[in-house]
Amino acid sequence: MAGIESGHNLLNEGTTPLTSGVSIRGLSKSFGSVEAVSGVNLDIPQGEFFSMLGPSGSGKTTVLRMIAGFEAASAGSIFLNGQDVTDQAPFDREVNTVFQDYALFPHMSIQENVEFGLRAKKISKEERAAKATEAIEQVKLGHLSDRLPHQLSGGQRQRIALARALVLRPKLLLLDEPLGALDKQLREEMQVELKTIQRESKITFIFVTHDQEEAMRMSDRIAVFNAGKIEQVGTPEEVYERPATSFVAGFLGSSNIIDANSASGLIGMQEMVNIRPERIKLVASSETLGSDEQGVQATIKDTAFLGANTLFILDVNGITMIATRVNEELPGETKGFVVGDRVLAKWKKSHVTSIPK
Repeated sequence: MAGIESGHNLLNEGTTPLTSGVSIRGLSKSFGSVEAVSGVNLDIPQGEFFSMLGPSGSGKTTVLRMIAGFEAASAGSIFLNGQDVTDQAPFDREVNTVFQDYALFPHMSIQENVEFGLRAKKISKEERAAKATEAIEQVKLGHLSDRLPHQLSGGQRQRIALARALVLRPKLLLLDEPLGALDKQLREEMQVELKTIQRESKITFIFVTHDQEEAMRMSDRIAVFNAGKIEQVGTPEEVYERPATSFVAGFLGSSNIIDANSASGLIGMQEMVNIRPERIKLVASSETLGSDEQGVQATIKDTAFLGANTLFILDVNGITMIATRVNEELPGETKGFVVGDRVLAKWKKSHVTSIPK
């Protein structure tokens, strides 16, 4: 399953790597008897916002660390802009990494923190001051450049960590769950900031996260990792609407995954299928189906008001399905379905997705 692209085309280990961007061929990593990454193939063009998404232990962070040079590959090759860097030290690669731990120097001002990498590269005092000021302005914190890290909020420290990485103008920026420690509102604000910075700088971003909504919101493309392999690569729309495996269907958003035996009895399809809950419409059980629709009789087992949506748990001949409804009316303005109601759960035939494996 490694390296499945949209359309389910496999990348071949022997194909020519990209001359611009990141190419990975047959990449594996073992820790003793544990194979953390197994035969990963991947191409990421220059200037793309690319996310590696998956649960804890799926191999995504290990791949990121191998790209950065912090972990040695057990097998395979890594190419940056067409150059094989598999055995290069981290400081020989045109790569910067931003971690969840911001690692700012507490005794240095924000300006001095951002200048630090330039000083190590022997950039003149005037030039590094100008470059650092520009980078701090880019993350909209120029008015705080003389402060110390402990005087900033978590979100502001994260922006400074970004500025420190961006000031070196790397061709590739790696981000290892950098927003994980932020609260929900600040995290969403930083997602917008990150995407804006990436577009303006045109630097390739590789972003590691376990949060599927975060990956969907920010990425040009997503690689979904599971058990050390890539299950699917595609745009957010492709991996959500046309999942290549049952794991991808279940990991991204809510799903009604119906096995082949059940699908045969319910809707006459001889294969595993997925129907997203938001595609299902609940109507009175007496209603009929249109020519482009499918549906099943169901009983509402439970409901949950989620603010923007209401969740319905359905019993369909012993099979549990879920449906969601956008709350367009205020509570009490219209009578909705309640627990125990018999309903017709229907959807368009085109909204049923076959899952290959």
